[in-house]
Amino acid sequence: MTDNAIITPDIITLGCRLNTLESEVMRDEMTKAGIDDAVIINTCAVTAEAERQARQTIRRIKRDRPGARIIVTGCAAQLDPAKFAAMDEVDRVVGNADKLDGAKLFGPNAGQGQNDPTSIVVSDINEVKETAGHLVSGLDGRTRAFVMVQQGCDNDCTFCIIPAARGPNRSVPLDQIVTQVKKLVAAGHLEVVLTGVDIAAYGSDTGLTDAHGTGLTTVIQETLNAVPDLARLRLSSLDPARLDDAFFDVLANAPRLMPHLHLSLQAADDMVLKRMKRRHSVNDVHGVIERARTARTGTVFGADLIAGFPTETDTMFATTLSNAQNLELQYLHVFPYSTRPGTPAARMPQVPGDVAKARAKQLREAGEVTLTRHLQSLVGTRQAVLVEKPDFARTETFAPVHMDGTHSPGTIVDVDIVGHQYGELLTAHTSTQAAE
Repeated sequence: MTDNAIITPDIITLGCRLNTLESEVMRDEMTKAGIDDAVIINTCAVTAEAERQARQTIRRIKRDRPGARIIVTGCAAQLDPAKFAAMDEVDRVVGNADKLDGAKLFGPNAGQGQNDPTSIVVSDINEVKETAGHLVSGLDGRTRAFVMVQQGCDNDCTFCIIPAARGPNRSVPLDQIVTQVKKLVAAGHLEVVLTGVDIAAYGSDTGLTDAHGTGLTTVIQETLNAVPDLARLRLSSLDPARLDDAFFDVLANAPRLMPHLHLSLQAADDMVLKRMKRRHSVNDVHGVIERARTARTGTVFGADLIAGFPTETDTMFATTLSNAQNLELQYLHVFPYSTRPGTPAARMPQVPGDVAKARAKQLREAGEVTLTRHLQSLVGTRQAVLVEKPDFARTETFAPVHMDGTHSPGTIVDVDIVGHQYGELLTAHTSTQAAE
C-alpha cells in the first residue's frame, strides 16, 4: 500500500517498502555511474490516486530543478510508460524489471553530461524469471533496514493491479538473503524487515517446503541462525491464508522475531472477501490471530483494510468494522477504495466516494481506540526500544515512543513507560508537555 513520499537527494520514493529498498539500489547505481544531473521518481500504482500523485510530483520537481533529467520508474511507469513519456517534464521511463540496471536506468550517455531524448525502457514483466542480485550496504537515514525476499505475486485479487506491475512470484535465493542481512548488520542495523510483494509465498515457485515448513519459515530460521548479531527481525505484510503450523512454531520459539504481524486482510466480511477473490475467510483470520497469541503472548497485529469496496453494503461494512474491533487489530492501514482501471473490481457497481471515505474514517477511529488500549497496557512496564531519532523510538510491538532526545539513533535502550499521549508512549524522562 502507498505510504507518504520519501524524499532523499535525487530520488523520490512513492509507495511501499519494496520501492524504498529498490531506491537504495538505484542510488548505488547512480553513484557508480557518476550521475549528478538526474532525479529519479520511483512511482506507485496501487491506486489511481497514487498515479495522480506521481504526475504531480514530476511537475513539481521539474519546476524546482529545471535543468535536471527526470527519470520515471516503478509500478506506474511499468503499467503505462507512454503516459509518462508523453509528459514534457520526463526524459526517460524505465520499467520495474530494468530499473536496477544502471545502463538501462540512465541510458548509454550516462555520466557523459548528455541527455538522452525521451525514451522508454520497459520489459515484459511477466517474462522475468529471477530477482535482481544487488546488495545494499545500508539504507540512507534509516535505522530499520529492509531486505527483499521475493518479488511479484501469483494471486488475482479483483482490486489489485500489482501483479501486472511486478510480475509473477520470484523468490530470492536463501543464501543471498542471509548475505544481505549480514551486510546490513555489519553496517550497524540492529533491525531488519523481510519485505516483498507477497512474502508468505516465498518458495512456492521453487518448491521450498522442506522439513522446516513453509519457505518463509525457512528464511526466518536460517537468517536468525546465521546472523546472531541481528537483534530484531520483522516481517512485512502476510497473507493469512499461507500461515501454517511451522510459522506459529517459529513465532513461539524465536524471541528475536518481533511479536508484531501485519496481515493483508483487505476486508473482514466474507462476501466482500469472496468478491475480492481473497483466499481467506473471517474465521480463518480469527484462527490465525488466536494461534499467534497462543504461540506468543502479547503479539499485536496490523492489517490492511479497504473501505467501500464495490458492492459493499452498509451491513457488510458493519461486519468488517465489528470484526476489526473484535479481533483487536492495533495498527490499521485503511484506504477508501479507489477505482483502478484494468482490474475486475473497476467493472463492478461502485460505492460512492464520499461513502467510502466515511467508512474509512470509522475504521481508522476504531483502530485508534484499539491502539490506545495497547499503549495503556504498556504503561508501568520496562521496554526495550529501538531509537530511530533522538526523540523517537519503537518497542518490539512497534508502539511509538516519545524520547527525551538524548539517545543515539540505531541503538536499543531500555526505558520505563510512564504514560501515553497523542498516540505515543512516554518514558520516565519525558513529560506530557514535551510530547505535544
